[in-house]
Amino acid sequence: MNQKILVTKRNGRKEFLDFRKIYQTLKKAIYKLQKISIAKIIILSNAQFYCNIYTSNIHKIIIKITADLISKNCPDYQYMAARLTIFYLRKKAYGTFTPPNLYTHVKKMVTLKKYDQHLLFDYTQKEYNLMDSYIQHRRDMNFSYAAVKQLEGKYLLQNRSNGEIYESAQFLYILIAACLFYKYPKNNRMNFVRQFYNAISTFKISLPTPIMAGLRTPTRQFSSCVLIECADNLNSINATASSIVKYVSQRAGIGVNVGQIRAVGSPIRQGEAYHTGCIPFFKYFQSAVKSCSQGGIRGGAATLFYPIWHLEVESLLVLKNNRGIEENRVRHVDYAIQINKLMYQRMLLSQNITLFSPSDVPNLYKYFFSNQKKFKKLYIKYENDPKIRKKSIKSIDLFSFIMRERTSTGRIYIQHVDHCNSHSAFNPAIAPIKQSNLCLEIMLPTKPLSDINDNKGEIALCTLSALNLGAIKKIKDISKLSILLVRALDELLDYQNYPIKAAKKSALGRRSLGIGVINFAYYLAKNGVRYSDGSANNLTHKTFEIIQYYLLKASCSLAKEKGVCSWFHQTTYFQGKLPIDTYKKSIDSICSEPLHLNWEKLRKNIKKYGLRNSSLSAIMPSETSSQISNATNGIEPPRGYISIKASKEGMLRQVVPELHKLKNKYELLWKIPNNSGYLQLIGIMQKFIDHSISANTNYNPERFKNRKIPMNILLKDLLMSYKLGIKTLYYQNTYDSSGEDQHLNEICSNGSCKI
Repeated sequence: MNQKILVTKRNGRKEFLDFRKIYQTLKKAIYKLQKISIAKIIILSNAQFYCNIYTSNIHKIIIKITADLISKNCPDYQYMAARLTIFYLRKKAYGTFTPPNLYTHVKKMVTLKKYDQHLLFDYTQKEYNLMDSYIQHRRDMNFSYAAVKQLEGKYLLQNRSNGEIYESAQFLYILIAACLFYKYPKNNRMNFVRQFYNAISTFKISLPTPIMAGLRTPTRQFSSCVLIECADNLNSINATASSIVKYVSQRAGIGVNVGQIRAVGSPIRQGEAYHTGCIPFFKYFQSAVKSCSQGGIRGGAATLFYPIWHLEVESLLVLKNNRGIEENRVRHVDYAIQINKLMYQRMLLSQNITLFSPSDVPNLYKYFFSNQKKFKKLYIKYENDPKIRKKSIKSIDLFSFIMRERTSTGRIYIQHVDHCNSHSAFNPAIAPIKQSNLCLEIMLPTKPLSDINDNKGEIALCTLSALNLGAIKKIKDISKLSILLVRALDELLDYQNYPIKAAKKSALGRRSLGIGVINFAYYLAKNGVRYSDGSANNLTHKTFEIIQYYLLKASCSLAKEKGVCSWFHQTTYFQGKLPIDTYKKSIDSICSEPLHLNWEKLRKNIKKYGLRNSSLSAIMPSETSSQISNATNGIEPPRGYISIKASKEGMLRQVVPELHKLKNKYELLWKIPNNSGYLQLIGIMQKFIDHSISANTNYNPERFKNRKIPMNILLKDLLMSYKLGIKTLYYQNTYDSSGEDQHLNEICSNGSCKI
């Protein structure tokens, strides 16, 4: 340590390394942290120093050494590493630790065309000085290391070619708030800016990637979810591909309904030619999805939806399978298979399922979503029509095939189309739900496009956000946060640009929002209840009742002030129905918690004033945004007290909140004996949520003979999910002997689990 090392400073000047400066930097970062050894960090770092090393590289080495010391016994190293990273990023952005004046910073960034120029036109210098007084730059010290690395990699404005950083976190937060409320009356907009800034900078509200990365820049597209329906003709197929490219390039995740595309061998032009089937068009859509990397922020990703009774279902189910050749596989998108009650009944009664090409069975596809009675009648009629091309398959064989592929790939998702329409924010007779989005939590009506400028089609958009259950001290605070969130996201709908007419028409007509939660596992641990044993059922019921109630109340209040969304008449809310009227009553057998809020008064107010937003709640994965908030992601149990998160920065260690205090209270994913308790909680949440829930199933093969998950267990869980009214099932995760998820690295690196 006494050896003199010549180092190169950022300006090129050389001098001898001064360990006192390193010590002072570490001392500055240790404030209020426990079990940190500065000496250990210096000794381990010194071993990697060399002559003429750049001081910036010294800083990087110290950060890396500190991050490597994160452990269950010494979790505070995550905050130490984070603070050291903040020091580094601020020096990189500003040349000094202290950020500049906000107004000066905004002027510079607008001049460089990094910030939207409206920021200078819509607020005065006096207002910027007021905003500057709101900013608490010390809140940067509350990030964990995983949070800061995600912030650096995805959210902070930068030149992604040379790595130049332009801002720090608190400027990001205050300018998001400024963009959202700039149209509010000048006599109260600063109050909303301050409230929203405080909510997001203290992690009470979690924002999705498109908003965090894009709001304040000239790129104005912030919807996380895009739902595109494709008709069975070339014009619509080409319009779908073009729409995919436009929205993938602007940070959105894509859901594509491909179920209408006719099966291979179907006649074209009265038999002049025959159809090549679905797979070539799926490849076409895959190419569209992968053509854009979303500016280095998030990889393009999509989920394709098709019905269980499609004639090509056996070929479509293996498209992600690693076996086979490229010609008969489409592996770089995900798939959701659509199922209804009739298909489950066929399995339970050991009857066959009949497969059709949608083009051969008029109206069957339509009624599959909009009217279950008519679907069943028509399905049986077509089964008995000898003129119609069809294939009969044993139902148990087909369902077993689905579950084998779901187990093998983790990525054959499930959509219960009847639940999606019977327990919906939308009237299925007018606006049926035919598909979901990338992560299977958004349920919005769609219509196919005939071309990219088609104004009769409908591309559905949803703008997301989440409440951090772990950061909310009083459950009553949900009311205030709901008002802030609904107002902010509603403003975003008017603020953003729409590259496709059919998307703008839908977004502004429906004004759909999807507000969910993060940090649910921490919330359960704090309250001393568990996923697996039913102890969390009543708390979950009470919590999600409050969330949905206050979201609806906030939207109703906004409708009274600004008017209802123009397509409100297409919702079930317009009919006077609420989620508490249409949920699956089997939930009552697993949860005895009564309703606590005045739903009848709310119903009367909605009938009188309407809603500003057609839909309001959805539970999304929140993989990245939860890391930014130092939270457990979404509603999922943690895989360990320290989870390994894959990112472009490498593998990051994230420690569960309050590990020392709550270590014995957390229920870890692979310690949970089965999926039953978890699925019950999802069903209880779904009682109130008007979209859907990104719910996973998880299996540890070590619990079963020969490490093979029995088919009867897989089918039992699938049937349970349907019985509980669960609309969708997302990933199926499988534990392997190395202690990592079989699909974890792929899941977290392809961008598909970002909100």
